[in-house]
Amino acid sequence: MLELDKNTFEAEVLQAPGKILVDFYGDGCVPCAALMPHVHAYAETYGDKIKFCALNTTKARRLAISQKILGLPVIAIYENGQMIDSCVKDDATPENVEAMIKKYV
Repeated sequence: MLELDKNTFEAEVLQAPGKILVDFYGDGCVPCAALMPHVHAYAETYGDKIKFCALNTTKARRLAISQKILGLPVIAIYENGQMIDSCVKDDATPENVEAMIKKYV
């Protein structure tokens, strides 16, 4: 799982080839913390087919807003620099995230 910041996001996600999952999380976000072990497990299972990254939005607020991340947690799939799918807030359950991943691997 690659930890992103505002300096690496563009190169690793927006300019990178293939499909990329980004886990947008924040400091003190309880649902984010609960979801994270599941996302790390999916990274081990599907990491050979899709690139897994995480971004702490607490440290990259403007970047998060530019990506239309207005609530947390958000698990998003990018392809060719565009967000093509996401699970947001209450929809970001381990089951929904895995189902979304399976659509793109």
